[in-house]
Amino acid sequence: MVINFKKLVNLCEDELTSREYAWHHHNKISCEWQKLSQWMTEHRYSDFNEEIGFKYCDETFGTHILNNLLKKNDRIKLRAIRMLISYQKDGDFEFRTPKVEHYFLGVTGRDMENYLLHLRDTVHLSQDTINNKKIYLYAFNNYLENHILTLNDLSIDIMEDFYNTQNYTLASKHNFNSSLRLYLRYAFDIQITKKDYSIFILPDNYKKNCKIPTTYEESEIRQIISSVNRASATGKRDYLILLLAAEYGWRSSDIVNFRFDQIDWDRNIININQHKTDIAVQYPLLSSIGNAIIDYLKNGRPVTEATEVIVAAESSKKGSKLSEPTIHSIVSKYMHQANIKNWKHKKHGAHSLRHSLASNMLKKNISMPIISTVLGHQSTASTKVYLSVDIDKLRQCPIPIPALHTEHYKFGGMRDE
Repeated sequence: MVINFKKLVNLCEDELTSREYAWHHHNKISCEWQKLSQWMTEHRYSDFNEEIGFKYCDETFGTHILNNLLKKNDRIKLRAIRMLISYQKDGDFEFRTPKVEHYFLGVTGRDMENYLLHLRDTVHLSQDTINNKKIYLYAFNNYLENHILTLNDLSIDIMEDFYNTQNYTLASKHNFNSSLRLYLRYAFDIQITKKDYSIFILPDNYKKNCKIPTTYEESEIRQIISSVNRASATGKRDYLILLLAAEYGWRSSDIVNFRFDQIDWDRNIININQHKTDIAVQYPLLSSIGNAIIDYLKNGRPVTEATEVIVAAESSKKGSKLSEPTIHSIVSKYMHQANIKNWKHKKHGAHSLRHSLASNMLKKNISMPIISTVLGHQSTASTKVYLSVDIDKLRQCPIPIPALHTEHYKFGGMRDE
């Protein structure tokens, strides 16, 4: 860990340059680091750490986490200080400034932390999955501590009261139920609780495909892809990422795990086992994607031993495998850059390009089995959700209402009695 403030700032400056931050944004961040440097000199600090960074933020902005009272400029300044803190701890800038701090409390909190370590070290879940479970367990731990309760006090009434305090959406409640149900079974298995309290997590009515998926028109997809500056190394990488998401409908997990041994240059095909489902899918190596891969390999990809085709360009992680949230950020960046209408109020990650591919194929009268094959679905049942966004096709679906030969209905209304 680098504790010398000047050395840390120099490393972070190099990182900003490597990530090709816009000059005005880079300058704002650097100015805030200079102000922090002056503050540290006044307080006779030569070394930097999280405690000092939070102290500066609390004195300057009144908080070291994001809240709705902060003005836009102060949010950028807060972000600048937290970039130093996260880079010092993890060698990378945090994905976004958090709005809450997650601290587990009491004996129950300690047990939950041990459970998360178990998921990491024994079950080998991904860090993203563990972080998702952590958020829900943290909320439940805080509820129990605030109400002076333990797991052995659980009842249906307590669970119902918890839901009322959280104001979860149906999807969030479903995810919480899944996370807590597994934890309560674990707690019973290792005798933290006297009995299996997962029985108090009642089934919900959530259906995974109950929402209409977000889609974009073909013209909007072209705008997004055309907005990439392919002159830079990062631009060549991002261009390839967008093509894989838009042309093949790949999920973020498939993009970050795309390897050289999956490309058959002689037969012009790509063979992958989808990361989410482990279903094997074969794609034709489109000329647009083949050329983008070659351009990236020759002129954009850092020298690295990584087996993945697409790797990080940032200096701290140069040549290493990308994370899935990075793919989401890249797609969002170019939606913003392309001035796509209402993109912030819609889904705007790689998955939205996947939905768009299916929807636009459907509009061209491509059959459902073919769309299912492209998306790697095991059956057309998973693909049928895309029918809900094609209004023209829906208009062809209604069954005509037969004529009613009864005096009960007359002139579109009920007969007067």
